[in-house]
Parts: sequence; structure tokens; C-alpha cells
Amino acid sequence: MKIYGIKVLLLTLLACLLVGLYLSYGTYGNWSFALELRGKKLLAFILVAILTTVSTITFQTLTQNKFLTPGILGIDQLYVLVQTGLFFLLGGVNLLAEKSTGLFLLNIILMAGLSVVFIIFFLGKSGKDLFTLLLVGMVASSLFSSISTFLQVLMDPNEYDLLQGRLFASFSNVSSHHLVISAGLLLIIVGFFWYFTPELDALHLGVDLAVNLGISVAFLQKLLLFLIAAATGIATALVGPTIFLGFVIATISYEVFPKENHRQLFVGASLIAVIFLVGGQFLLEQVFGLKTTISILIQFIGGLFFIIKIILERKKA
Repeated sequence: MKIYGIKVLLLTLLACLLVGLYLSYGTYGNWSFALELRGKKLLAFILVAILTTVSTITFQTLTQNKFLTPGILGIDQLYVLVQTGLFFLLGGVNLLAEKSTGLFLLNIILMAGLSVVFIIFFLGKSGKDLFTLLLVGMVASSLFSSISTFLQVLMDPNEYDLLQGRLFASFSNVSSHHLVISAGLLLIIVGFFWYFTPELDALHLGVDLAVNLGISVAFLQKLLLFLIAAATGIATALVGPTIFLGFVIATISYEVFPKENHRQLFVGASLIAVIFLVGGQFLLEQVFGLKTTISILIQFIGGLFFIIKIILERKKA
């Protein structure tokens, strides 16, 4: 516990240092303008960091697999399909000019609603069909991707060009109203995750042991899968798909906190995610002159992590 406290303290100090640096560097005395512009980005970083890391760690505990992420449920591809369909039917110029809260909530409802349908029809009453559910999610993801590609081929080239800006994670144009809604939903969802952390600790040791301890594994799986889908849906609707972010942060967190329980993991992983996002955005803006985006950086690092992890696991085997 003492070592954990030291690690969290160091991560907190580093996160605060990066936040202060990001908010103050290059402002040239224009504090109000900088805080207004960068403050929204910072809040988006924190919200996405917490939602993504907590949902990914919980998902990996449920599946007993540290290679999987909630993206396997098809949520990211459903977001792409919804955005493509809206651009195809309503027009990109109209949608980009519209900051409707209704559209934001529609994205969240569709992504969370999909998970409810999958859970009801494919998980089963016993909760032992989890990998069937994941397989269905993979098939649905391919289906959504195929439909999106078909619509994009038919789309006007100018509309397609505007659409691409929505299909990559962006923290630059986040609405303040969306941030407030996301923060409220985060408190509710993360509150549930926090409440069920003792059950997650038991489930981490194995399904059979969790059942012997009196935990209703089937109910727990259904509830947590819905919460995972909702958390992923909120993060995706807020800034766009961040496919590898949860995987990268979870992988680092398991190394930094190898023997900690889920509550401690959630706190530590969230701090690491904030450091990663804020530090990465600071480097992109101040060092690389915005020649690339944070989403590309996440995908590049995530892909490297995935390949390295597979190689290391094969060597262990």
C-alpha cells in the first residue's frame, strides 16, 4: 500500500505538472483566452481518459483476456456507420454547423442500445456465452464497416472529405454542453464500476471462484457489459474513436501496478491516461507544430504495443 501511494503521488505530480505546462506555455499573458481554448480540451482529455481506461480494464477482467478492448463489440464501427449515414442523408455542411445535443445523445443511445440487444440475445441466461457475444460483436463490426464503406463510395467527394474529420478522434472542437453531459454521465457510470470493484477482484481470480463466493456472475456480466458499452459510447461520441487508447493505458498500468486491486488500478490507470493525452497533445502542439493529430499518435503507439505484447507473450509460451 505504501509503494502504491508513492506511485500515485508521483503520477499525480507529473499529471499536475503537465496540466500546468499545457495551460500556461506560450500564452504570452493571454490567460483568459488560453484557459477558454485549452480548458475545454483538458476536460475532454480527463473525461476520455477515465471512461476509456476504466471500461477497458473492466472488459479485460470480464473476458480474462488482456488483448481485448471494448471495440470488439462493434461500438467504434457503429459510430462510423452513424456518422456516415447522417452525412449521406443530411449533408456534411449542415451537420458540422449543428452542435445539437440531440445528435450527441443519439450517438450514445445507439451505441449503448446495440450492446443491450447483443447482451439480451447472445449472452444467455447463464452468462457462459460471453465469447459468443464477442464473436457476434466482431461480425457486427465487419457488417457496420462494410455498410459505411458502401455509403462512402456513393457519397459526394466533398461530403466524404468533411466526413473524415469526424471519423478520427479530435479534442479541438468539443462542445461545452457535451462536456457537461459527459461529466454527469461519467459520475454515474464510474460510480457503478467503483461499487462493483470487489466483485471484479474476485472475478479476476476466475469465474468458478467468483461463483463459489456467491457472486451472480451472469448478472454482473450483463450489467458491466452495458456500462462498458455506455462508457465507450460516451467517449466515442464526445471526441471520436480512440481504438487503442484503452489497450495502451491498461497494458502500462498492469506493469506499473502489478498486484493492485481494481480500485487502485482505476485510479492509477486514469492518471497514466491523463499524462499520456495531455503530454502527447503538448508535444504535438508545441514541438511538432500540429503536423499530426493525437488520434494518429494513439493508433501508432497502440499498434506497436499490440505487436510487442504478442511477441513477448509468444516468448513466454
